[in-house]
Amino acid sequence: MNPTFDIVTADEHDRLQALYEPLAQAVRGLLDASIRTGVDADAIAEATTAIEAVTASLRREQRDGPMAMIHGETGRPVVWANPVVGLRNAVAPPLTIHHSDDGTCWSEFTLGAAYEGPLGWVHGGICALVLDHVLGEVASGALAQPRYTGTITCRYLRGTPLGPLRAEASVDRIEGVKTFARGRLIDADGVTVEAEGVFITPAWARDAG
Repeated sequence: MNPTFDIVTADEHDRLQALYEPLAQAVRGLLDASIRTGVDADAIAEATTAIEAVTASLRREQRDGPMAMIHGETGRPVVWANPVVGLRNAVAPPLTIHHSDDGTCWSEFTLGAAYEGPLGWVHGGICALVLDHVLGEVASGALAQPRYTGTITCRYLRGTPLGPLRAEASVDRIEGVKTFARGRLIDADGVTVEAEGVFITPAWARDAG
């Protein structure tokens, strides 16, 4: 069955983006600051009280259910809660995915303290998360056709340092409802992680086609 989502008009999309993007960016800054801070106990207590008050204020009106919406003009999903690209998700870096004319996609982004695993390195699970999303986007043809992760395999060539990074992905081949994609994570010195995955067209999308 085709999942149903709220439809958002172009004007409403732009209004909501202008409203919520600065909030999420402020929370990203707060997240990084709270990890790195070395202020004294009194300052920590004061900040904790202030954050709890802001949280309570934001919880006065909450939305239940899926956060994803469909753009009324383009028909594309609006995934602002996504942990990789979500405009409203402070956990997301967020990535901006670029799609090239040759069908490949890429993104350049920075991963800071919130994504650290081993000392000074990006957590391996975060590397896999990023690559899963980028491979999924390229397999889905810039999200024109939904295809969901069936399997993904990551090969860690070396540690991925915190800081500026690039992710790239391309389609290897398509076999029926299966799309095979490859990708890699790159730092200033070259490839750190390689990935390949199989992405499946869901049954409801096959029926619709």
